[in-house]
Amino acid sequence: MDALSIIPPVVAIAVVLWRKEVIVALLLAIFSAELLQVAFAWHAPGFAALHTVDRITGVFSNPDNARILVFSFVIGALLAYIRVSGGIAAVVDTLINKGIASNARRTSLLTSAVGVVVFIESNLSVLASGILSRGLFDRHGLSRAKLAYIIDSTSAPVCILVLLNAWGAFVLVLLGQYDFGMSAPQVLWSTVPLNFYALVTLGIVAWTSVTQRWFGPIARTKPGVGMDVHLEEDIEPSRPYFMVLPLAIMIFGMLGFMLWTGGGNLAEGSGSKSILYATVLAAAVAYILMLASRRFDHVRLVKIAMQGMGDLLPLVIILLLALALGQSLKDLGTGAYIAGLVSDNLPVFLIPAMLFLAGALVSFSTGTSWGTFAILIPLGMPIAMTLDLSPSLLLAAILGGGVFGDHCSPISDTTAVSSIASGCDLLEHVRTQLPYALAGGIIAFVMYLVAGFVLL
Repeated sequence: MDALSIIPPVVAIAVVLWRKEVIVALLLAIFSAELLQVAFAWHAPGFAALHTVDRITGVFSNPDNARILVFSFVIGALLAYIRVSGGIAAVVDTLINKGIASNARRTSLLTSAVGVVVFIESNLSVLASGILSRGLFDRHGLSRAKLAYIIDSTSAPVCILVLLNAWGAFVLVLLGQYDFGMSAPQVLWSTVPLNFYALVTLGIVAWTSVTQRWFGPIARTKPGVGMDVHLEEDIEPSRPYFMVLPLAIMIFGMLGFMLWTGGGNLAEGSGSKSILYATVLAAAVAYILMLASRRFDHVRLVKIAMQGMGDLLPLVIILLLALALGQSLKDLGTGAYIAGLVSDNLPVFLIPAMLFLAGALVSFSTGTSWGTFAILIPLGMPIAMTLDLSPSLLLAAILGGGVFGDHCSPISDTTAVSSIASGCDLLEHVRTQLPYALAGGIIAFVMYLVAGFVLL
C-alpha cells in the first residue's frame, strides 16, 4: 500500500497537465485515494465513489476548513464592492498622479513591499497586495499572471522568515517535544539565514521587479482580466477611501482578531478565525460606505455581492476539493511514504538537501505546506538529535522545501488564493510561476548541499 499511496497525487497532476481540468483532476485523485482504502472487490468502485462524497462533505466538519471556504466567498463580495464603488480606480489614479506607482517598476516594487509589510498571515498578505495592485498592473500593461507571481512569491517566503504569525506558532508546537539544548524559539529564529529558498525567492522577486526582465511563459502573458470579467468593466473613479478604508480594516482587523483569539499573544491566535472575521468586517464597512454614498441601494449591493461570490465559485470548489484530497492523502500515508523514501540511508552531508527535496515532494503532492511540516519535522528533528546535527539547518530545509513544493503545486490552497487575489486563471498562474519556483528551488538545493559539507 505504501508504494500505491503516490497514485492519487500522480493522477491529479497528470490530469491537470493532460486535460487542463483542475476540478476533474482533484475529483479523480480523491476517488483513487478512496479506492485504495476500501477492500478490493467488484463493488469497490461504488463504495469508493460514496466515500469520495463523504470525504468532500467531511471537509466542513473541520471548523478551520469551513471558515476558509466561507472566507473565500466573502472576499469575492469584498472585491466586488471595492471595484464597483470606484475605489480601486481612484486609488490607481492617486498613486500614479503622486508618482508612487508611476511606472511598471514602481508598481511591482510597491506590490512586493505591501506583501512584505503584511507578514501576519500569508493569505492576508496575498489579498492586501493583490487587491491594491490589480488596477495598477492593468494600467501599466502588466499581466495578471505577473501580479499573481509577485504576490504568491512574496507572501509565503516572508511569512516563513518573519514567523511572528500562526506559522511560527505551529512550528513551535511541533518543536516543543524535543530537547535540543536550546529553546525551541532559538532553534526557530536561527532558521532565518538558513532558509535559502525563501531568501532566494524574495531576491528573484526583487530583481524582477527592479529590472522588469521576465523569462519563461510569463513573459508572453498579456495584460487584462483573467476572470470575473463582467465586474471589471471600466468604472469611473470615486474616492480612494472606498478601497483604502475596507482594506485597512481587513489588515488591522486581522491583527486585532489574532491578538483577541490568542488571548493577547499574536503568535497563538487563530488564523482562520481572524481572517474570516476581518474580511466580514471589511465587507460590511464597504457595504455601509456604498449605501451611505446614495449611489447604490440595498438591492443592487446584494446583487453585486452575489456576483462577486459567483465569480469565485470555481476557485472555492477547487479549494474544497484540495482540502478533501489533503485529508485523504493523510489517511493514506502518502506524505510519510515520500518522506521515508528520500530520507533512508543518507550520508550526513546530504541530509539537509534531501529533507528540502522531501519537503518539496510532499508539499507538491499534497498541496499543503502545513501538512508537510507536520510530517517532516517529527522525522528531521530526531535525526538532528541522534546524529548531533544542526537542528536549525534541518528545520530550515524542511520549511523551505514545504514552501517550494507549495509554489509549484496546482492543488495548493495558497495557489488558489493567489489566483483569487490577482484575478488570474489558476492554471495560468501555476504554469507561469513554475519556472521561477524551479529556479529558486534548484539554487536552494545546491546551497543545502554546500551547507551540508560546510556545517555538518
